[in-house]
Amino acid sequence: MREKIKTLSELYDILPENELVITDILRQIIIENLPPYGKEKISYQVPFFYGNKGISIIWPATIPRGGIKEGVLLGFWYGNKLQSLQNYLIKGTNKQIFCKVIKHTEEIDEKIIKALLSDALQIDKSWVG
Repeated sequence: MREKIKTLSELYDILPENELVITDILRQIIIENLPPYGKEKISYQVPFFYGNKGISIIWPATIPRGGIKEGVLLGFWYGNKLQSLQNYLIKGTNKQIFCKVIKHTEEIDEKIIKALLSDALQIDKSWVG
């Protein structure tokens, strides 16, 4: 990769088909469940979703520094605080980020991801002081 990715279309242009499809499906699930105050931006060259603080991140293996060799990482910033189905996620290299590496579209469980997002959004709402 030569230049820093700044837009979703730049990211999609370089992803292999499998990573592109997984990334797009995960993005749609997250976007459909974000509250009105939620936002998406490209940060660290990948889709990053935040509200009052970080909520989740989607990191395709093609993008360096994601810590995976294949598939797409779905991470939750405060995964260490999530109550629902935490055993679906594994602890990342950071003490609070928990994640799931998805290598095939068949591994995407929308019901579980929505439950985790719901918990993550409850945590995010608690950051409003």
